[in-house]
Amino acid sequence: MTADPYVLKCHQVASMQAALDMNSNPNVAYGLVARAAIVVEAGLIVWLGQAVDLPAQFLDLSVHDLGARLVTPALIDCHTHIVSGGNRAQEFEARLQGASYAVVVRAGGGATVKATRAASEAELLAQALPRVDALIAEGVSMIEIKSGYGLQCAAELKMLRVARRLAQMRPVRIKTSFLGTHAVPPNLGVTLTAILIRCASQRFGRPMRRD
Repeated sequence: MTADPYVLKCHQVASMQAALDMNSNPNVAYGLVARAAIVVEAGLIVWLGQAVDLPAQFLDLSVHDLGARLVTPALIDCHTHIVSGGNRAQEFEARLQGASYAVVVRAGGGATVKATRAASEAELLAQALPRVDALIAEGVSMIEIKSGYGLQCAAELKMLRVARRLAQMRPVRIKTSFLGTHAVPPNLGVTLTAILIRCASQRFGRPMRRD
C-alpha cells in the first residue's frame, strides 16, 4: 500500500460506530457494513461505508479488492511476557500436579527465570521475534510487554531493552511495563519494597528512599 489515497473493498467491515449493547442485534452492535468500501489516505481512514455510496471524489482512486473478507479494527494484546528465556512447561506441569503459584515461585520461578537471567539480549530477541510475528499475523497492532521473569534488576532492564528493540524491527506499537517486583526472588530475604527501591536506585543512578 502507498501513501496516496486508495480504496479497499470487502464483503463486510466492522465499523464499531454503533454503541455496544449486549441485548442488541450483533449486526448493529458491531456496526457491520455489508459490501463495504474504505478510503485510506496517508494511513488514515477518511471515509467508510457501502461501496455503492462511495463519494464522487473517490471514484477514480485505485481499488484493492479484499474479496469475501471481514475487515475489523486491529487488536491490542494488553498483557504479554513475550520477552523471556526458555518456556514455562515445567511450571505448568507443577500447577497441573496441584502446586500453587506461590509454591512455584518459592521453588525459584521455574526454568523460565533461570533461562531469562542466563540469556543474552540477542538470544532473548531471537526468541521474541517469532512470538511478535505470530501476533501480527493474527491482526494485533499494539502489544504490551511486561518484564517479570528476571527477578533481578539487571535481568529486568535487559528484558525491557529487548522489548523496545522489537518495536524498531516490526510494524507494531509496543508499550513496556516494569514488573520486576511481582514476586520475591527465592532465598533473597528482603521485601518487595526493598527490591523496588534497589531497582529504582540502579535505574536512575542515585539512591532512592522509602518515604
